[in-house]
Amino acid sequence: MSLDIAVIGVGAVGRSVVDLAPDYGHAVTAVADSGSAAIDPNGIDTDAVLDRKDREGAVGSAAPEDALSADYDVLIEATPTTLGDAEPGFSHVEAALARDRHAVLANKGPVAERYGDLMTLEAESEGTVQFEAAVGGAIPILSTIADFGPAQISATRGVLNGTANFVLSRMAAEGLGYEHVLAEAQDLGVAEADPAFDVEGTDAALKFVILANVLGGDDREQVYSLDDAAVEGIRDIPASALELAREDGRTVRLIGEATAEGVRVGPRLVPQHDALAVTGTRNIVQFETVNAGQLHLSGRGAGGPETATAILSDVGRLE
Repeated sequence: MSLDIAVIGVGAVGRSVVDLAPDYGHAVTAVADSGSAAIDPNGIDTDAVLDRKDREGAVGSAAPEDALSADYDVLIEATPTTLGDAEPGFSHVEAALARDRHAVLANKGPVAERYGDLMTLEAESEGTVQFEAAVGGAIPILSTIADFGPAQISATRGVLNGTANFVLSRMAAEGLGYEHVLAEAQDLGVAEADPAFDVEGTDAALKFVILANVLGGDDREQVYSLDDAAVEGIRDIPASALELAREDGRTVRLIGEATAEGVRVGPRLVPQHDALAVTGTRNIVQFETVNAGQLHLSGRGAGGPETATAILSDVGRLE
């Protein structure tokens, strides 16, 4: 079934959703960036809108807030993640649910920082909230939890930040220092100009906070936010520590955990050939299941087209 979608945010992810939506049979009826919007209830010309964005830096001539009141079945929230009150992403989702529309998020902020508020809004709406793309890009982490049932998964851990993993795996493989490898990652576009969100562990922590809340199910005793997570980054890891680990048959990875004890993210020693010792920008999540032992899911955890596939898969689940 074809659904009409509105996309808020035209970074790499939002742009890819606009580009790929027609391939999935959906019409894009509204697109908004930070300063403008393009709106057409019959479906916008996605190629023309993206071309205008490239040429003029704006997607259209309407006000961005007009996209929220446009005709659509599903709102795609793909603005940058913000902490604390998670605005403006939270208000965008709130506006959609108030109209009994669905919302699909790539933005981690509303789900990690205001999960309880988000679930309350969903319960009061005819709309549904989906957020597979907020956790692991194209990796079907949340859909796997849904298939098993949260009560059947006792813990989850893994590597859910490609930038930090690239830096650590390059340091280990080449014996290079942190600053050298970080500069290389920035040159390659693997790391942002300001990499703090990734290398300080914040991005991974937000993802494991989301996992902790999802695994809590409907009978959760606690709703987690970033403030509840114990977080340590990778800035202070010397190349010598990775060399010593290698001599012992181990390596260092930024490992996140969501367990009954809470949420933790930090550098951990893992065997060199362990499933969690993924290299480059690859991500992996490990589930401890009640009846099926360990389960591993691995793949690209970021990137415009990759994350857009998770968003559009969530849209497909709403049909």
